[in-house]
Amino acid sequence: MNWTLEVVPVPVTDLDRAKEFYAEKIGFKVDLDSEVAPGVRIIQLTPPGSRCSVVMMSGMPGAEGAGGMAPGSLQGVQLCVTDIEAAHAQLVARGVEVSPVRHLGESGWADGKGGEWNSFLSFTDPDGNGWTVQEAPTELAER
Repeated sequence: MNWTLEVVPVPVTDLDRAKEFYAEKIGFKVDLDSEVAPGVRIIQLTPPGSRCSVVMMSGMPGAEGAGGMAPGSLQGVQLCVTDIEAAHAQLVARGVEVSPVRHLGESGWADGKGGEWNSFLSFTDPDGNGWTVQEAPTELAER
């Protein structure tokens, strides 16, 4: 049996602002923006080429026994691209505040590209949820 990661909840304060950020600035595809029940709105977006989406919700009761996440508390979710410099340029052109491309060197983080699997950048959404982008040597389907 496969266990596939398909949806990651992103805690935000303003659904419309978050939708605009992820769709217009980051380039995620809007799959759903709907009031699925009275007072319950769900927005689901998917990064280009990904099988995993993100979801932002308001009015949705939590699962029994599950704790909630405060807006901005999601940290370390990682996206992969095959050209980190092109990804950096695209985000900057769309007005996203993004870190320089960095790699892990002998003394910690250093600016510039590193070797295979060792080039990263990071950004945060308007609520402070933190994302990392890593350069992969090939597309996921080829690995």
